Amino acid sequence: MFEGLSDRLSRATGALRGKGRLTEENISDTLRQVRMALLEADVALPVVREFIDGIRQRAVGAEVTRSLTPGQALIKIIHDQLVAVMGAANESLKLNVQPPAVVLLAGLQGAGKTTTAAKLARLLHERDRKKVLLASVDIHRPAAILQLERLAAEVGAGFEPAAANEDPVVIGQRALETARRKGFDVLILDTAGRLHVDADMMTEVQQVHQATSPVETLFVVDSMAGQDAVNAARAFDEALALTGIIVTKTDGDARGGVALSVRQVTGKPVKFLGAGEKTDALEAFHPERVASRILGMGDVVSLVEEVERKVDREEAGKLARKLRTGKGFDLADLRDQLAQMQQLGGLGALMDKLPMGMPKGVDTTLGESQLRRQMAVIDSMTPRERRFPKLIDNSRKRRIARGAGVQVQDVNRLLKQHNQMQKMMKKMGKGGMSRMMRAMKGRLPPGLGR
Repeated sequence: MFEGLSDRLSRATGALRGKGRLTEENISDTLRQVRMALLEADVALPVVREFIDGIRQRAVGAEVTRSLTPGQALIKIIHDQLVAVMGAANESLKLNVQPPAVVLLAGLQGAGKTTTAAKLARLLHERDRKKVLLASVDIHRPAAILQLERLAAEVGAGFEPAAANEDPVVIGQRALETARRKGFDVLILDTAGRLHVDADMMTEVQQVHQATSPVETLFVVDSMAGQDAVNAARAFDEALALTGIIVTKTDGDARGGVALSVRQVTGKPVKFLGAGEKTDALEAFHPERVASRILGMGDVVSLVEEVERKVDREEAGKLARKLRTGKGFDLADLRDQLAQMQQLGGLGALMDKLPMGMPKGVDTTLGESQLRRQMAVIDSMTPRERRFPKLIDNSRKRRIARGAGVQVQDVNRLLKQHNQMQKMMKKMGKGGMSRMMRAMKGRLPPGLGR
């Protein structure tokens, strides 16, 4: 989400290379570039002003330690200021109440409230072992009720049926009673949205809010909404007394200004970031980690947590044992690795969290479609061909390509990729991992290379 902002900030701080001290003169141009970068990222103007003033006060005359250059020192100041703007730490949902804890989602139409309700239900179920009931009071869009019912079944949550001719308040009260009677820990209410803030919309959502007394009232906002999102967040906060914000569609926006603006403008914390349509694409918002990501330092902690949640440990153990015993890395193993990468959002999503950046020559666009295509090629092979790739001659390549619905070049590309990975795996199995870590040590952030 922050690619554009990250690039601009990197260029801005690069001008300080070779300087011995941070002064008013040598940071003025840098701060001007930082200001433009923030405005282009759709950060609200009052937030930009406060952000720049905070950096200037801390940066001018700051001593540069032996371990830091002025550019690095300013990056640290910018990092700390980003954290201050976005909040000191992640603020989790406050669900330690007498069950059921009611969570109400509000926001404009198209922000992704219905999908977010399912994502949140899945997160609470898998991470916190909560029994979750989903209910929609959006009588203006019957498709939303049907969509939520389908998603509830997908994520293993309960669902409270509703009809388009019912009163939203009645639906909310009935869902609350169902949650109490059936022992649900959490009730998530998906409310109606409009294309803009209007009186009828606010009255309806206020009535549902009063009838259900939610412990968390979360404003769901599209990351691409720009300044409109900030204005809408302020209006909803005045009407409902928001407790937090969820920023959605972060995979489709390279600006990220909303995440920097809404907390400062409303005073309410961003609690989650949503990316994509998949129900597992919701992550807790950690200001310090996001600040590191913006400044190109990566987010190794979040990556490790994601791998812990999504990677099949048993399959990973099998591959490790295979490498230790010297057995070959075949195409079946490659397919398993592609499937694991798909779970993690593709190569680009992985590299976005690493501090070293993408090595030259590596394709960062290995997304969902490419992963599916490569897995289809392997699925089109016989078990023997997967085990012994050298058997695959030109006639077999043509048959595999037809079966997978791809070109022969795609088959060749996959085989070349497998060959490269096989060589790398052999080196790792013979102690190459320790040599590789020693070589990378200088590019890792402090503490990770030891």
